[in-house]
Amino acid sequence: MAPAFPHRFDSGAAAAPLRITRRGRIVLTTLITVPAALLIGSFALSSAPATASLESGADDFAYVTVADGESLWAVAERVAPQADPRDVIADIERLNGLEASAVSPGQSLAIPAAYSN
Repeated sequence: MAPAFPHRFDSGAAAAPLRITRRGRIVLTTLITVPAALLIGSFALSSAPATASLESGADDFAYVTVADGESLWAVAERVAPQADPRDVIADIERLNGLEASAVSPGQSLAIPAAYSN
């Protein structure tokens, strides 16, 4: 009995080997090498050692000590009475790496040179 759905390759003959044209080789090579190069480049850039420069002079900022009961707002008003305290607080937080605006008595804070007298 014959198969219900005869296929073209059912004749028993061996299939011809796959042949890739020159254009196909170029496309295949590009599809493999470009993503690989991008991946290698991204790893090379991300694993490069970070360099930081600490060449800033001592006159780039001054230090103040937080008094008992003093808030960061009060410190900002004390060191820069002519400036907007919100801007001064943001600069002090950034310079000192503070994540919150809470300060402790006796804490030493670096003040940007723009606000030091």
